[in-house]
Amino acid sequence: MPGKKIYFAVVLCILLVVGFLTTSFVSFYVARQSLEQQISESTLPLTSDNIYSEIQRDLLQPIFISSLMAQDTFVRDWTLGGENDPEQIIRYLSEIQMRYDTVTGYFISDKTRNYYHPTGMIKQVSKDDPADFWYFQARDNQKPYEINVDHDTADRSRLAVFVNYQVRDYDGNVIGITGVGLSVNSVTRLIETYQKRYGRTIYFVDQEGRITLHGSGFGTSETLHDRDGIRNHATQILTSPGSSITYEDHGETYFVNSRLVPEFGWLLLVEQKEHIGDQQIETTFLINIAISLLITAIVGIAAYLTIRNYQNRLEELASRDKLTGACNRQVFDLVFEGVAKSCKRRAEPLGIVCLDLDEFKEVNDTFGHPGGDATLKEVATTIRHHSRESDTLCRWGGDEFVLLLPGLNRQEAMTKAREIADAIREHPIRFGRDNILVTVSAGITEYRDGEEFETLITRVDNALYTAKNTGRDHISVA
Repeated sequence: MPGKKIYFAVVLCILLVVGFLTTSFVSFYVARQSLEQQISESTLPLTSDNIYSEIQRDLLQPIFISSLMAQDTFVRDWTLGGENDPEQIIRYLSEIQMRYDTVTGYFISDKTRNYYHPTGMIKQVSKDDPADFWYFQARDNQKPYEINVDHDTADRSRLAVFVNYQVRDYDGNVIGITGVGLSVNSVTRLIETYQKRYGRTIYFVDQEGRITLHGSGFGTSETLHDRDGIRNHATQILTSPGSSITYEDHGETYFVNSRLVPEFGWLLLVEQKEHIGDQQIETTFLINIAISLLITAIVGIAAYLTIRNYQNRLEELASRDKLTGACNRQVFDLVFEGVAKSCKRRAEPLGIVCLDLDEFKEVNDTFGHPGGDATLKEVATTIRHHSRESDTLCRWGGDEFVLLLPGLNRQEAMTKAREIADAIREHPIRFGRDNILVTVSAGITEYRDGEEFETLITRVDNALYTAKNTGRDHISVA
């Protein structure tokens, strides 16, 4: 399988290299035949496309970050669990902001309309507040995310580029919006980089003709209509995105190419003087080759990593219970074998707990299977919350769980089981407007060196059977 992944990535890179090189060489030889035609019809549009592509590429990281946040089971489970501890989501957003060096991170719950921010819960969004219109637009959008430029809710003096991503529950319903913000100054720095790289004037205008962002050496014009020479073509540029025009200013001929950047809702304008000669075209050609190779390398690596991660995800799905996230019965014996060997090597005990929900049939009869599923998920979450990283949770049957406790003997395992049972009993499960009261019974034993797996399971099952016969919420030690 690794050979196939590498083969796919190499073939993809070869296709990209061939495509990029073909485009670049054609553009170069056309430019040598007719410089003016090449500037107006090939080089300048190509430069605009490259800049546009790089802007989109630089937006991929915050889009990817926002996607990870929206798919994070912690965010969804915390929201679905009732937003009980706001400090948890605040710490999560602070970690995102620090780890990825974003201007801000945020999460808005659709249920409570609370706006969570690394600095705390700063407000509740409202349809009556025009400043919150973006939230409802993003929530009702057919696409999973949108990008907009707006003032930061936490600091209205700061203009930022926001990636708003829909957070959906496990049934596909929107339960909030999360995302990150980028400083508009970072886009301005990109403009400076592109101007130095391509030797052209680059700036953005909104659809009313107001100049929104520009680099150094641009001048003081605030709108297209204020800019000498181009003012006569302002209406054409604003009404025909993607157009190319030529204008005269102080005896110089300028070529202008415009491109709509839909993520911003702005027009990208790239200007070039006519007297830029062959050397500049050759330099642009070499730069395009370098960028093409870089993009090819990035795409190849990304393709390889994507396939690898997808394969790992399939393997995880095959070994995990879909409802609770615990490992499934089919792989538990393999997990047990590894844990038992590890405990034997370290001369440590290995405790095992078998937990079963009391009267789970009544839960299904009263609240239906959705209520039963919610109960199982919440119980599994509680067990994991009171377990260590080294412990292994398995969904053994319909409402039965097995927990491996390396390093704990029977008495310590019993203490851990009582801790879990108390936590489940003391925290009713919220389902709609109802609270589902749940208790568990447990059987406990300790692995004996050389004991067969089936024998161990039989002993802990017998202990559980004894506990169930004693009544609800009992624990029995084998």
